[in-house]
Amino acid sequence: MEAFEGTWKMICSEGFDEYMQVVGVNFTTRKAAGMLKPNVIISRNGDEVCLRTESTFKTTEIKFVLGVEFDEITADNRKTKTVITLEDGVLVQVQKWDGKETKINRELKDGKLIVTCIMGDVRCVRTYEKA
Repeated sequence: MEAFEGTWKMICSEGFDEYMQVVGVNFTTRKAAGMLKPNVIISRNGDEVCLRTESTFKTTEIKFVLGVEFDEITADNRKTKTVITLEDGVLVQVQKWDGKETKINRELKDGKLIVTCIMGDVRCVRTYEKA
């Protein structure tokens, strides 16, 4: 978990608009969010992990314990039941709402944080580097 900690700056995003569309984000919000290059700050206090996403549009923060389900209100205002686990070095976030499910994987490759968002057959990859 320690390797994920720190501030990460987005350098590349592919397929984000399509992903947001299948998740159900409206057109106006998709266009605004698609222009952003957010920072992600991951920190830990004992067993509690804090994942903060900061941009000029919106800042969100979730605090969680690995493997424990919690209620999340996402940046696009979905109310989800979310669980985050660490599986083979990958932080796996599963969000469930209204009979739908999406998965967000965060892994480290070549010193970069690779975030893969998956819903059905739609996949988005966002790449971050340490700030």
